[in-house]
Amino acid sequence: MTMRDADQAEAALTSQLDELGIAWASERHPPVFTVEEAGSVVTHLGGAGTKNLFLRDRRKQYLLLVADEDTSVDLKLLAAACGVGRLSFARPEALADVLGVTPGAVSPFALMNAAPGSVRVVLDARLTAHELLLFHPLRNDATTAVSPEGILTFLRACGHEPEVRALDR
Repeated sequence: MTMRDADQAEAALTSQLDELGIAWASERHPPVFTVEEAGSVVTHLGGAGTKNLFLRDRRKQYLLLVADEDTSVDLKLLAAACGVGRLSFARPEALADVLGVTPGAVSPFALMNAAPGSVRVVLDARLTAHELLLFHPLRNDATTAVSPEGILTFLRACGHEPEVRALDR
């Protein structure tokens, strides 16, 4: 994705947030590719960091896990809780084809690019306790803060009903 493409994607996202009446704030920073790298970025947004895992099962059905950055994720337990077979990370090509993003930029915002209902969304129940949540706005050199209610509204407007689940053992 070129910088121009990233700018256009982010502009489409923020326009959709505005249309839905979802309050948001964003900041630019150096590109990050992991939760650890994101944790080293200092922003003035406040809010809880998140980890976003784009997964697939053996039947190639996709699942986006949106979890608190401190939540321990066991894919075997998650698969059992969700009633699916073994989960593995989706390939980078699937990120581009299904979510329209590159590795490092996965977030629930990318679901605006996915066909309604094509991705199962599991949201860590711990996230609902925070005032603000931090996500990449379709690019990994920026962070956007929204409320838990805002992200739920956004997901539903995109045709993806999230499942809120307790993930910590």
